[in-house]
Amino acid sequence: MIRTLTGVIQEVEEGLVIIDVNNIGYMVRCATKTDSFTKGETVTLHTHLAVRETALDLYGFLNKSELDMFELLLGVPKVGPKSAMQVLRQATTTLLIESAHKNDGVYLHKLSGIGKKTSENIILYLHSKLEQLPLSAATESSDNLNQIQTDAIDALVSLGYEMTTARDTILKITSDDSTVNSLVTQALKQID
Repeated sequence: MIRTLTGVIQEVEEGLVIIDVNNIGYMVRCATKTDSFTKGETVTLHTHLAVRETALDLYGFLNKSELDMFELLLGVPKVGPKSAMQVLRQATTTLLIESAHKNDGVYLHKLSGIGKKTSENIILYLHSKLEQLPLSAATESSDNLNQIQTDAIDALVSLGYEMTTARDTILKITSDDSTVNSLVTQALKQID
């Protein structure tokens, strides 16, 4: 089992990177946004090797808590490696943990854009595994959003922006006395 890879990034494509480790190029599928990687930089990825009859697929993560969450998601009925990666592209580990503690699939659905039924199945499973959730992610800054922030995210999504872009942008804006309109206006300036 390959658990970590350290090497130089040769190529960056949507959803994957190719890492040169001692002149061997490993194709690693990643949930992390491709702008997090720079061609030529040295990186260490925590990895999961998925073995199938026709392929060996390597999935990589910048931190151990993402890998732990990925492996927990593999236990959700009807969620395979590709689906688990899609979930992690749409929702942060922190958001998944927070939703599991709240036992609220609708909360996950609303903040991530993951389908309602899938969100409920994921949270039902993760809530039963609370003691196995990655502790390092639980101590990271939480995605606790108030109603104004949630409404601003909904407004950005209705304007055509992706859920993750909208959420990440709103989280960067810090103002306790903001209105929905002021948050959306500030977010639009940062996105464009």
